[in-house]
Amino acid sequence: MREPSPEEALDQHFLKAARALEAAATRTQPPDLAAPVRPDSQLTGGLALELFDAQLGNRHLDLAARYLRAAGDGFYTIGSAGHEANAAVAAALRPTDPALLHYRSGAFYLARAAQVPGTDPLRDVLLGLVTAADEPIAGGRHKVFGHAGLAVIPQTSTIASHLPRAVGVAFAIDRARKLGVTSRWPGDAIAVTSFGDASANHSTATGAINTACQVAYQGLPMPVLFVCEDNGLGISVRTPAGWIAATYSGRPPMRYFFADGTDPAACYDAALAAAAYVRTKRAPAFLHVKVVRFMAHAGSDAEVSYRSSAEITADYERDPLLGTAQLLVAAGLLTPAEVVDRYEAMRTQVRAIADDAVTHRRLASGAEIAAPLAPRHPDHVARRAAQAGDQRARAQAFGDRPPEAAGQLTLADSINRALADALASYPHLLVFGEDVGRKGGVYGVTRGLTRRFGAGRVFDTLLDEQSILGLGLGAGVSGQLPVPEIQYLAYLHNAEDQLRGEAASLQFFSTGQFRNPMVVRVAGLAYQKGFGGHFHNDNAVAVLRDIPGLVVAVPARGDDAAAMLRTCLAAADIDGSVCVFLEPIALYHTRDLYEPGDDGWLSPYTAPHRWADAHVPIGRGRTYGDGSDLTLVSFGNGIPMSLRVARRLAETGIGARVLDLRWLAPLPVDDLLREADATGRVLVVDETRRSGGVSEAVITALADAGYRGRVARVTSMDSFIPLGDAAAHVLVSEAGIEKAASDLLS
Repeated sequence: MREPSPEEALDQHFLKAARALEAAATRTQPPDLAAPVRPDSQLTGGLALELFDAQLGNRHLDLAARYLRAAGDGFYTIGSAGHEANAAVAAALRPTDPALLHYRSGAFYLARAAQVPGTDPLRDVLLGLVTAADEPIAGGRHKVFGHAGLAVIPQTSTIASHLPRAVGVAFAIDRARKLGVTSRWPGDAIAVTSFGDASANHSTATGAINTACQVAYQGLPMPVLFVCEDNGLGISVRTPAGWIAATYSGRPPMRYFFADGTDPAACYDAALAAAAYVRTKRAPAFLHVKVVRFMAHAGSDAEVSYRSSAEITADYERDPLLGTAQLLVAAGLLTPAEVVDRYEAMRTQVRAIADDAVTHRRLASGAEIAAPLAPRHPDHVARRAAQAGDQRARAQAFGDRPPEAAGQLTLADSINRALADALASYPHLLVFGEDVGRKGGVYGVTRGLTRRFGAGRVFDTLLDEQSILGLGLGAGVSGQLPVPEIQYLAYLHNAEDQLRGEAASLQFFSTGQFRNPMVVRVAGLAYQKGFGGHFHNDNAVAVLRDIPGLVVAVPARGDDAAAMLRTCLAAADIDGSVCVFLEPIALYHTRDLYEPGDDGWLSPYTAPHRWADAHVPIGRGRTYGDGSDLTLVSFGNGIPMSLRVARRLAETGIGARVLDLRWLAPLPVDDLLREADATGRVLVVDETRRSGGVSEAVITALADAGYRGRVARVTSMDSFIPLGDAAAHVLVSEAGIEKAASDLLS
């Protein structure tokens, strides 16, 4: 006789155990649905029945995922069976409380949808399982729990990567109220995020929880509820017994609550108390729910390879559905037969919806798939960039000393003035990061902004790049316009998944219903004199250029910096764009270009309201000169070096032009082709590394377009940058550029 599959065994055990429940006394009158199911709980009979339906729906969705996969119609089998206690957590919250959910929080999603008329959560999930193009949140791009009308922000593979954003959402709720700006959430909302016990060990989780605790420790509002759904396993790796409680039960100012996931009444009461604490105290809480995992990690996971059959079977006695059924039967709300009938009715309902779901159309082209990834409306962005010069707002902020009155400015000064202009024009804009407030940044780029605009809008954060970006993600999705600073490019790499996995993916996996506009300022690149080493002179940008939809801007001089920053802010505000604004440290305070004292690298600040073109369209380069012999293509520090080389070449009768790419993603391909064709000889001057550097993309773009002229490149070495003068041996030099140009011309 064939051994039953894990899903068959769980299904059969529930039915057998439900039929064996001991019925209460015969009912003589209809049960009182408003009465508590037992004296020690606030859970009413009516709500208990609603929770049971959510749990039943979740269980049959998991069963459906398995048979859909077996038939080749479904593509996702990570289920929530055994975690159905989270339905009680949803019931203890408001449907307007923003939720960032674990992939095992299916019953939470169903219970929340039950609070909002007109929703169809069973259909939502099933359309996601079969990747139907009309699935209402991700449009067939992934199976996620998400719904704009339910305040459920979609997450994909949530190995704690969503926790920094959850902390950011919590921070943004009260910060919006303090600043008097519009928020996506009610002013008394709380943020809730769920995750597993294994994920609680991830550095992203520990960093996010630490950030929440530190913010609350300072007396600042931090209304976030962390819900750890502890099943004791991370795929096959066991969490030590008692670890979660030992780690998080004594973590002031965060309050710890515990609930047994097999007892829905106790779970509801604990969730109710935790939510009330967070909502009234505006402080974080940790709700530890002890649950069980059924049917292995996913359909592809052979659980018998690391757990005994006896252990797996013993867990069936901890089935939360049985716990709820027993409670309902004991309270006289259902008979054992009615429990079974309700279970089977849900099976029939889910099966019917699943049979319909498989007939729905799936995504049919790359263009359709990528449509919500990074929308671009350049005309609207141009108008918004110009509106950043609203005269009334500027007059209130600057009086008779507007930024353009400062005369010739360095790159750092121009960025400072552009940020001030933006803070005056965008009341929902926040500037934050390590040292950006009172100190004004390590390089003085944000000096004076806190004094002028207040610590509520320009403020310091703790030293944790994941949390800095998470704050930006939370503020952006809540309706604000965040401008976080990462102090050095090398410090971004440990937090890069907040850009790749969270920021850039949100519009894609929500078909634009959620977005996180953000402009991340990053001080980076090399050539700092007498300072650095590889942490402060980092020329690695490949990881940024690899993120779909991400805008990467690299201004080389002040006038470009101000205009490009306006563009990034406008694109974030209009299109929800995620932009990285990479600022060359070595050029921050550069004044001269050709000779000491020539002030050739200074530029005036142009107010946007005075010049409609005082922004730079995304993906447009800038050309210096009109030489017909050679085109030097570069960016960042390579621009002043290339201009000096071009001048020396001109002294020998060679005419060179210099194209500043300005945007590394998307590349200004049209400008590149035009300037390449103008000379027929292209030398790419790339201060990033030879492998994975920008020059590879530039040359590929030329080749893809059928460019037939000569092309060469000069790059930095595939090396980390050493300390001191030794850096010159691995970086692009003017002598190297000149030699490469000579070789190409010969």
